[in-house]
Amino acid sequence: MKKTLSLIIMALMALPLAVLSACKEEGGGNGEEVSGKYVDLGLSSGTKWKAVNEENAADVEYAFFTYDEAIAAYGNKLPSREQWMELVNECSWSWTGMGYKVIGPSGKSISLPAAGYRDCGGGVDYVGYCGHYWSSTPDGSGYAWRLYFYSGGVYMHGLDRCDGRSVRLVQD
Repeated sequence: MKKTLSLIIMALMALPLAVLSACKEEGGGNGEEVSGKYVDLGLSSGTKWKAVNEENAADVEYAFFTYDEAIAAYGNKLPSREQWMELVNECSWSWTGMGYKVIGPSGKSISLPAAGYRDCGGGVDYVGYCGHYWSSTPDGSGYAWRLYFYSGGVYMHGLDRCDGRSVRLVQD
C-alpha cells in the first residue's frame, strides 16, 4: 500500500513538469513560441525572430556580447538596423515590468528581457530596467546600431562597440 501510494504521489508530482514541457513545445498557447526556435511574427519582410536571447560562454552571468564578439559568432544572423525598425514599427510592444512582449501581425509573440548592459569598463547596470540589443549595422568608426528600450519607449542609437549588449538572432 505504501509503495502504491508513493508511486501515485511521484506520478502526480511529475505531472506539472510534463504539462509544462508540453506547453513549451507547443508554444504555451499564448502566442509565445518555444525557446530556441524562430517565430514567424507575420512581418512584411518575412523575417523570423528567435524566441530567446543568445548565451555567451565568456559571460555566463549576463550573456552580454561586445559588437565584435556578436559579429564573429553570428554574422548575418544578427538583425540589421532595418530589421529592428521593422519589428518596432509593425508590432505591438507591451511593457511587462521586466522587458517587452512584442506581438506581431500574426498574433505570435516574443519577449525581449530588460537585461541591462555592460559598459566598456566592465560594469553591469540597469538589469531589469532597460534592454540593449545589437544590430549587425555599423554606425561609423568604432560604433554600431543597437536597439534600446525601457518602460517609456523603444529607440535605435549608435553605441561604442566595446560595450556588452544582448543578442537576439533572426532568420530570413
